Amino acid sequence: MATMRIGELASACSTPIETIRYYEHEGLLPQPPRSSGNFRLYDTRHRERLQFIRYCRSLDMSLDEVRLLLRFKDAPERDCGDVNALLDEHLEHVSRRIRQLRALQRQLRELRGHCGAARSAGHCGILRGLTRAAHDAPVAAPERPSHVAG
Repeated sequence: MATMRIGELASACSTPIETIRYYEHEGLLPQPPRSSGNFRLYDTRHRERLQFIRYCRSLDMSLDEVRLLLRFKDAPERDCGDVNALLDEHLEHVSRRIRQLRALQRQLRELRGHCGAARSAGHCGILRGLTRAAHDAPVAAPERPSHVAG
């Protein structure tokens, strides 16, 4: 089995080296063996696993969600009911996020409507609208993740 160093793996998967090290630290990628010169030596299993992780992350899955999926991937004889449940939860999270983004889009369009032409910042309707909204807005509590924590 051909091996590659971390830079080669990074290039092959379009992934920063720091991210690969982080995934190793988090236990998502197994620690690779080392060469006599103490270089990490990755093989096709590492590349395939990293590609899987990156694709799941591109679907906005949290690291905990990816971790759970990897547990099932590593135990192919297990029932995948929990995988289905995870994906259903993630779909609901994405639906909530889309609704939030649409509401944000409406707010931004409304703000944009406050200033139709360039003028001095002191007379900018957008800045006045932002100032008014910031003054009237309740102090927000820190957001809690609405899907599996990551």
